[in-house]
Amino acid sequence: MIRTLLRAPVGPAEVIADLLRVVAVVSTIVAGFGWGLLSGLSFVSAFAVMLVPRLLHLRPAFDIAFGALILASTWSSVLNIYITTRWWDIPMHFATNGLSAALVYIMLVRIRVLGDPWTLPHPALSAALVTTAIGFSIGVFWELFEWFGHNYIDHGILVGYDDSLGDLLWGGLGSLLAGFGVPYFMAEPSARAGHRVAAGTAE
Repeated sequence: MIRTLLRAPVGPAEVIADLLRVVAVVSTIVAGFGWGLLSGLSFVSAFAVMLVPRLLHLRPAFDIAFGALILASTWSSVLNIYITTRWWDIPMHFATNGLSAALVYIMLVRIRVLGDPWTLPHPALSAALVTTAIGFSIGVFWELFEWFGHNYIDHGILVGYDDSLGDLLWGGLGSLLAGFGVPYFMAEPSARAGHRVAAGTAE
């Protein structure tokens, strides 16, 4: 995995994904000086998370989409867009929670905590169900984090019963949709074909 992380990008899509990570590093400095230490640290966390798709050697399209969403989500928090534009919270929870759940699912498959979906009779459905469960779990932990942040870090962080349920609902729906795309995100076409051939031989 470390070799995958340190290898040179191949093709324009991987270059774009790496440039987004550079943007995260620059954002750490800009946010730290412009909005304070906590804002800078939030981009340190964003950069660390953005390394995971590269580490797992996922499709560049997923890498780009995930990186762009993480940057947008983090800047939205720093710039208080969630407060000034209340509806913005909905698409961000839908998309970010969904791709994050997909990423966690793929990581658990790669480290063999979960089985490879392509070894199952219905890989897309299996991946979607488990990814949705992971997405709801991520949503619960995020709401706990928001509660902690509101009470002990910044009272400006929005919390509330309706807000929490809405976040969980949209995050869960995003995770369900992303779950159906997991087999595509995690495998190259040739690899998927190989799984089908192996499964057919086994039968």
